Amino acid sequence: MTTADAAKGLHVLMTADAVGGVWQYALDLAGGLRTHGVRTTIAVLGPVPSTDQQALAEAIGADLVLTGLPLDWTASHQDEVKEASRSIARLAAQIRPDLVHLNAAALAADGRFDVPVVAACHSCVATWWQAVKGGALPEDFIWRTKLVQRGYAAASKLLAPTLAFADATAEAYVLTQPPAVVRNGRRALQGEANAHSDVLAFTAGRLWDEGKNFAAIDRMAARLSIPVLAAGPLEGPNGARIEAHHAKPLGRLSDEDVARHLGQQPIFVSTALYEPFGLAVLEAAQAGCALVLSDIPTFRELWEGAALFVDPRDANEAADAVERLAQDPEARAVLGRAARRRSAAYTVEAMSGGVLTAYQSVLAGTSRQSSLEGAAA
Repeated sequence: MTTADAAKGLHVLMTADAVGGVWQYALDLAGGLRTHGVRTTIAVLGPVPSTDQQALAEAIGADLVLTGLPLDWTASHQDEVKEASRSIARLAAQIRPDLVHLNAAALAADGRFDVPVVAACHSCVATWWQAVKGGALPEDFIWRTKLVQRGYAAASKLLAPTLAFADATAEAYVLTQPPAVVRNGRRALQGEANAHSDVLAFTAGRLWDEGKNFAAIDRMAARLSIPVLAAGPLEGPNGARIEAHHAKPLGRLSDEDVARHLGQQPIFVSTALYEPFGLAVLEAAQAGCALVLSDIPTFRELWEGAALFVDPRDANEAADAVERLAQDPEARAVLGRAARRRSAAYTVEAMSGGVLTAYQSVLAGTSRQSSLEGAAA
């Protein structure tokens, strides 16, 4: 029996939030798993998904449960996260999935699940702090880190989107072995390739997140001869906020709007200090955009040979790289083709296949354990 055959009829309860890349990951994964006969129920924490986000979930056949529960990184007290953990466990007991996939590991800390739990390591405050600030964690981060650590310990299996982030996670939480690496994939956004007559630079993401380092892109924009467009919110659900002085902010865009901008094949820029994977970069690469990326381990791992790398803390270096590309259409085209070729390695099919293999491994382990317990009895 193949892995796909064994997966037919499998029901997964998956957590997600509609704030950033986890939403895209969850929907793309649910859609990919559906082709293998896996049914997914997505429990949404944090803000309610927008109309277009909910429409996408419906289109891929995922059942949404809007929990109203707080996100672990926006909760004001650890008791809120603990109660959210118990609430997700109660939901699991109610709908009786075969497996729970947590996209926030802290939700495994206090819930008691009767089925295996796979936790995806997308990001966390401990690794964020180390990359962005450095030094000892602030008090507000310590209890969050402890909950994540307990969640990691409680999970049946951990997944990470890059080897670099798997290693950083293992070091931060003193894991006996790093998470298994299953690289993220992204369905290609549907937009017409329509190279713009005027050269543009473009960035996208949670602009308010200090780890995305939008401030460097905004400073860079002041030195460029071309416009810099920035898609994404300037204010986050945790109260963080940033202003755009030189780049043009576009606010949160739908996938269709992002596709329209990427179809113009702008120079895509990310000066992130912290980026465990970077789905926005992948979307730009799929569209054939030339990439200018911060020189951090995850981006090097994923895009070495298919991007220009710059010091993320040096806005002048980023500006020089973008300006050179703006003045050299052939170099932009070469770099864009390289990015598109590399993006072909990071597909929804590869991601869902890797995650499904992880599911099967923990389910098989549970089955073997049950058999052993039965034999012992």
